Amino acid sequence: MHIDVNADLGETIDGIAVSDDDAVLTVVSSANVACGFHAGTPSHIARTLAAAAARGVTVGAHVAYDDKPGFGRVPMEYDPGVLADEVLYQIGALDALARAAGTRVAYVKPHGALYNRIVHDDVQARAVVDGVRAFGDLPLLVLPDSVVEQRARTAGLRPVREAFADRGYAPDGTLVPRTEPGAVVADPAAVAERVVRLADRGTLIAVDGSEIRVAAESLCVHGDSPDAVALARSIRSALLGAGARIEGFA
Repeated sequence: MHIDVNADLGETIDGIAVSDDDAVLTVVSSANVACGFHAGTPSHIARTLAAAAARGVTVGAHVAYDDKPGFGRVPMEYDPGVLADEVLYQIGALDALARAAGTRVAYVKPHGALYNRIVHDDVQARAVVDGVRAFGDLPLLVLPDSVVEQRARTAGLRPVREAFADRGYAPDGTLVPRTEPGAVVADPAAVAERVVRLADRGTLIAVDGSEIRVAAESLCVHGDSPDAVALARSIRSALLGAGARIEGFA
């Protein structure tokens, strides 16, 4: 089994790094790097990109709503043309910094409330896809069976299905909102067990105890989760122990 492990990096709030990017980059194969809209400063983003390039980690644009106060996790209404332009802007800005660091943007992953919104919202899903296509033919990380997955495929983009090792799932396969109990799985042992189940069976246990099927090419661990480095190492060790090969999808 070949699988990608990704993490959200390059995020700073008021000049303080949200995660230990250097440590996380030692165990992941892809880095979803903030583009400055929900978090991150150009200098910190550039340092993360340089570190990713030095380790051979694939770089993706972690595009978001323009919402630093809410860390991009507050649902927002958007004119679709404006949203498409902002997605394109973020990818372009990150790619400029990436090329200066000796790498490039190889895929796109929406962040937070935008990611969750385009699971069901066709208007915003189309806008995100339009923004990506305006830049180029980049793969798009998506939740399986989402509206944006369908829109990406229709537009000729490659949708890459993603699972979350450290997030709780509802019985319908969507993520449990962070405002509800069970939204985040913080125990490295529990995360490792989930990862092995996913690798062996292609399933996860939802918050109500039911088993749900999750077909995924990439696994995400959040860089801002408690003990994110321990979680990432636990995931890597579990996958390798299950006979998987970790490598970037892009």
